[in-house]
Amino acid sequence: MTENRIRLTSSEIACTWTGYINDSMAKCILGYFLVHVEDPDIKPIIQFAYDLTVSHIEKLTHLFEEEQLPLPTGFTNEDVNLNAPRLYTDSFMLTYINHMAKVGLLAYSGLVSMSARKDVRGFFMEGLKETSDLFDRSSDVALSKGLFVRAPYIAYPTKTDYVDSKSYLSGFSLFSKQRPLNSVEISHLYMNIQTNLIGSHLSISFAQTSPRKNIQKWMLRGNDISKKHMQIFSATLIDNDIQPPVSSDVAVTNSTTPPFSDKLTMSHMALLSATGSGNYATAAAASQRTDLFVNYERLSLEVAQYAKDGVNIMIDNKWLEQPPGTTDKQKLSQTKDTE
Repeated sequence: MTENRIRLTSSEIACTWTGYINDSMAKCILGYFLVHVEDPDIKPIIQFAYDLTVSHIEKLTHLFEEEQLPLPTGFTNEDVNLNAPRLYTDSFMLTYINHMAKVGLLAYSGLVSMSARKDVRGFFMEGLKETSDLFDRSSDVALSKGLFVRAPYIAYPTKTDYVDSKSYLSGFSLFSKQRPLNSVEISHLYMNIQTNLIGSHLSISFAQTSPRKNIQKWMLRGNDISKKHMQIFSATLIDNDIQPPVSSDVAVTNSTTPPFSDKLTMSHMALLSATGSGNYATAAAASQRTDLFVNYERLSLEVAQYAKDGVNIMIDNKWLEQPPGTTDKQKLSQTKDTE
């Protein structure tokens, strides 16, 4: 690092560290997908996503070396068994990539906003563009194959209007029918059903391939939570005569050979849990019917407890890599006193 080079801030260290961890995980998963994908239209999408992760890892590695920062361990070839039998169908691989591209779009926009140094901002802005391209390409292929689940159509409004009663906010009433869902509320319910559907498939696949009983149990619990949340959100849509999204593909095969380490699968579910909590918070803030707000709040607590139990498993197995942090000055002082 040159003498005049501006040092990375704590936010920039956190952003680059997180980016490395996530890209190293994605490289393992996408590498496994590439071995097994057969569809000639889907394989280029997976290859494009894989090439992006490799490029990101190389650039972040160079940045860490320049700043003389220790490189995160992340995930390596030891965390993936490329010779494991096929665990997922081609269509699920495509759906997974499309979903994770959505997650990436949200993540990169946040990383850009937390970065000040021009080269770091430039890296994350480029990542945002690349992820946007990945989402666009994967969406096109999914649409062409009938795999892209669209949000429901509603009648076009004929005029603008304003809320004229506080009852508009009420989702609970013993004496009158709840007002119909508005388009904002429908969109969030639909999205959260889809994200839980992805989580359900992944947790089942991780449960059936893990050799550890406690992890199998935790993954199956995650599947039960996802199905419960889907049922709650779907019931709300059905009550408004709206068809909830459904999966037309059997996503997981019967293979019980683990393609990924338990460290990777636990970390992946932790990432999805964090993303889900964020989605629920956004949906709660955007929903104006109080019953929806209450549902999102209480279901968020269930996801948080599930994630906490998962973190405890990771700590017990020494799988949870610690983010860079500040020095405990009080502890240093106490250590010095004992010398």
